[in-house]
Amino acid sequence: MVLRRAREERKLSQEALAEYAGLHRTYIGQVERGERNISVDNMERLSEAVGMELWEMLRK
Repeated sequence: MVLRRAREERKLSQEALAEYAGLHRTYIGQVERGERNISVDNMERLSEAVGMELWEMLRK
């Protein structure tokens, strides 16, 4: 939920976010829907892509 909200606030598509983070678009959708477990490394990549600190994403 935090990732989706951050992505939408920045008016990014899942595809654009995936490109910024160096991940696949379908992976972003699966993470947002809670279908995939996410590694700390990928959480960091996504937090940087949406301009948030990792601790901010984990705290919410």
